[in-house]
Amino acid sequence: MQASISSSPFGQLPDGRAATLYTLTNQHGMQVCISDLGGVITSILVPDRCGLLADVCLGFDDAAAYMGESHYFGALIGRYGNRIANGQFELDGKRYQLDINNGINHLHGGYDGFHRRLWQAEPASTDDAATLTLRYRSPDGEQGYPGNLDVTARYELGSDNTLRIDFHAVTDQATPVNLTNHAYFNLAGQGDILAHELTIPADAYTPVDAGLIPTGELRAVQGTPFDFRTPHAIGARIGATDPQLAYGSGYDHNFALSGWQEGALALAARVREPVSGRVLEVWGQGPGVQFYSGNFLSEAVQGKGRVYDFRTGFCLEPQYFPDAPNQPQFAATILRPGAEYRRRMEYRFSTDNAAGQ
Repeated sequence: MQASISSSPFGQLPDGRAATLYTLTNQHGMQVCISDLGGVITSILVPDRCGLLADVCLGFDDAAAYMGESHYFGALIGRYGNRIANGQFELDGKRYQLDINNGINHLHGGYDGFHRRLWQAEPASTDDAATLTLRYRSPDGEQGYPGNLDVTARYELGSDNTLRIDFHAVTDQATPVNLTNHAYFNLAGQGDILAHELTIPADAYTPVDAGLIPTGELRAVQGTPFDFRTPHAIGARIGATDPQLAYGSGYDHNFALSGWQEGALALAARVREPVSGRVLEVWGQGPGVQFYSGNFLSEAVQGKGRVYDFRTGFCLEPQYFPDAPNQPQFAATILRPGAEYRRRMEYRFSTDNAAGQ
């Protein structure tokens, strides 16, 4: 069996344009479905330790659902992943006002960010990998951002059961850029995610205010519910009395990855589901990873014949820090003309050898 890619209709956008769903399959039968609408990953079929396949990615049935309140399921996020305070930043002496779509703040590129755009798709496959390349030009002023930004996102499913996403962008005017993917996972394929065992190699995290904007501090995880340096269940300390957990109704925080080096691909998080034995490693090139424990999901969120109730999915988003355009002590996220934005992130799937390991 060799890698392959196929396509099927995925419904219509409000303006009548048609969306397409692409199915990438590798040599081992692992399967990933991605749409040209928002680059959304709608499903990921991976085996458990017994070889049984299950869909471990939360998603919806058609394009219409992703144009509604989609919780950013599986979406390609841009121009800026996470929050920007008051939707404002100053750049080269000029103040910009972005779309406000999360309380008083800007979140994930705005209401009509990259997750709601129809991208130009180029499917391809070789014996070893299936790829889907998506392209989009974000025009000057879109959602308030300066400059025309040409973006490419290349998804590759390889024989190693890894889904790679390579981001590339160039601009004709200085602009913030922080691209990531917002897939929600449940490695059991059902139920809540509280027994999933999480490891994040971070000595510190960025505490937030009541609007989930970083205060600017890097706070040590030692002795807090945010210490995932050794694996423990997501649910073990999620109910602890901690103002930070109260702000997000659970985990919705950026972790500062230890030993980060610009350009280096490094482990951002590892998750193991003990019953199925499925393991997910998330790798990235940014200094942080946002961990979100599905605190705002509810039984009203449904798709693919499933109910996505409270904490039935988690997100791990490799990224630069939230609100970095307003916080100079954070790693810079400004892309300038003549420079290239290149980042890679990976979802690496595997299984452990036996129950209880």
